Amino acid sequence: MANNKSARKRIEIAERNRLHNRSYVSALRTLMKRCFTACESYGSEPGEPAKKAVKESLNAAFSKIDKAVKVGALHRNAGAHQKSRLSAAVKKAIDPAPAAKA
Repeated sequence: MANNKSARKRIEIAERNRLHNRSYVSALRTLMKRCFTACESYGSEPGEPAKKAVKESLNAAFSKIDKAVKVGALHRNAGAHQKSRLSAAVKKAIDPAPAAKA
């Protein structure tokens, strides 16, 4: 337990920030899941509306990742890692790999 007023205040601030960051990261995960789901649905039913949904969900997730890094809710390397995962999934869904050359 904190022994002085400033230590108690730091505990309160840390808890407030933890809750704020938790909600931010939760929203980020939701947007990432939407993007992965959009990629899967595009893979099963390719079409222009599905492709548009994939790109919109990717843009929303990228924006949220960048903002999370900016406010400090997410480390910049973790943000880069998540963006890389999303980009790879979208690229795989939209531009499937050509047949291997033999």
